[in-house]
Amino acid sequence: MILQALTQYYDALNARGEIDAPGWGRPKISYALQLRDNGELAQVIPLLHEAEAGKKKVLRPREDIHLPAAVKRSSGVTSNFMWDNSAYLLGIDAKGKPERSLQCFHAAAELHHKLLGTVDSPFAHAILSFFDTWQPAEAAQHPALVDDYDKIISGANLVFYVNRQYPADDPVICAAWQAHYDSDSDAPKQQCLVTGELDEIAAVHPAIKGVRDAQSSGAALVSFNAPAFCSYGHEQNYNAPVGKHAAFAYTTALNHLLADREHTQYIGDTTVVCWAETAEPQYTDFFSCLMGNNTQSWSDNDLSAALKHLADSEPCQELNLDPERAFYILGLAPNAARLSVRFFYKNTFGELVKNVNAHYERLKIKRPAKAPAGFLPLWQLLAETVNQSARDKKPSPVMAGATARAVWNNDRYPAALLNGIMLRIRADSEVNWRRAAIIKAYYLKNEDENCPKEVLTVSLNESSTNIPYALGRLFSVYEAVQQAANPGINATIKDKYFNSASSIPATIFPILDKLCQKHLRKLRIDQQIYFNKQIGQIMDILHEEYPARLNLPQQGSFDLGYYHQTQKRYTKKEDK
Repeated sequence: MILQALTQYYDALNARGEIDAPGWGRPKISYALQLRDNGELAQVIPLLHEAEAGKKKVLRPREDIHLPAAVKRSSGVTSNFMWDNSAYLLGIDAKGKPERSLQCFHAAAELHHKLLGTVDSPFAHAILSFFDTWQPAEAAQHPALVDDYDKIISGANLVFYVNRQYPADDPVICAAWQAHYDSDSDAPKQQCLVTGELDEIAAVHPAIKGVRDAQSSGAALVSFNAPAFCSYGHEQNYNAPVGKHAAFAYTTALNHLLADREHTQYIGDTTVVCWAETAEPQYTDFFSCLMGNNTQSWSDNDLSAALKHLADSEPCQELNLDPERAFYILGLAPNAARLSVRFFYKNTFGELVKNVNAHYERLKIKRPAKAPAGFLPLWQLLAETVNQSARDKKPSPVMAGATARAVWNNDRYPAALLNGIMLRIRADSEVNWRRAAIIKAYYLKNEDENCPKEVLTVSLNESSTNIPYALGRLFSVYEAVQQAANPGINATIKDKYFNSASSIPATIFPILDKLCQKHLRKLRIDQQIYFNKQIGQIMDILHEEYPARLNLPQQGSFDLGYYHQTQKRYTKKEDK
């Protein structure tokens, strides 16, 4: 299913000329080796460009040069055509293994002679003359290499450049490579499990690059590395016969998606990409915006209108979005030299938007005045489950994946999400708007009689008779009294008593009652009247009785009561 969907995505892009054809790619190139017609190295041209990386600017290689596709390497010596690192094109590198570097150089020379031996082209003649005359032993003293020698031999990719042309600019070179790529090998043809057509089976698949924390050289989505995983009589990827075209198509499509940083999401240790079946960019644009990354700077009105149309299964003409369009989401995590599939999701775009919109509706809660408007992104929601002062700030990958699936499928949230939030509240006694919103959303979807709907409101519900909710409200009022009595106080009762008050109220609230009376005596009469009125209203609900213990859902009610009452404090109100 995954390979088939990616292959269809590739075919859609290829039909519009928006992706490289089979046998071609756009590798990272740092330097161009400019050759004279006689094959002499004239100069080395740096191709690095300045790019932003967070708050810093760094030099990055070009990725827009059309070149023959990269070969898949493990530990063997196999050369790319017309481009590669310094070991293959110059016979030198910084690894301290000169004999292997010479092996690589000779392999590259052999490949280029094989493909260009009968080609009549100035470009081809220059390349072959270069391989025939270049002396790797003298490379360190060559004037063209002196300036950037250390950088050139440190693994950077190089490309040949002749008469102000790159290889793909010469049609004869292109034809020679395409004929080699398309030529029949001795490998028998079998039915491809992706396309169902007869094709030469790819023994190894091109590497996938761009998954966070995976090997920089790339990782494999399909691979077999031990006999225990192989079927009888089969080796490598012949155990899962994928045709040469499908192997190139799915890997090229996936690398294309991963290279698009504007639409790549990160959930815990998982790198997430998404695409529409027909490869139309407006779907990924809208989904990225829906997940908190508004790359198109759409207005709130545009988003609201689109959400309404799509949630009602109606086309959105303004943004050209069809609710019936098939949409895919793929989550990948690194696993040594391989990739693990965390999740793969398929649905119509309209149903997906409807589910995500329902999630955001559940998250709605009154926010502080300074809180940002808009959606609470999934990554930020998950970040509330981890200690932001810890070295590893990534949420549990299992919990993150389960939460994402719950949002996209409109399923129950995983219990680990609530547990993570409650643990953070117990650790720092902080009930911010994001944590309160998550508790509210959790119990709206995962119904529990101990955290009823009457407390799961956007703002304060003064008519609620829920005891834990009322206790949370009372704690907030007690804190307000303390702050009014001691302006500028650094620590409040929340820092010392919040955790115990929300779990064993019968033990703690009598202490808080006495503290409150002491604080009230420091206030003006009008302030005393104001706070006593609030306390009296809440005490009418409690009947001045406190439960001995609160279970986890009841603690959620307590936290919401505290949050709602605290936000009520900061809203504009008439003079007391």
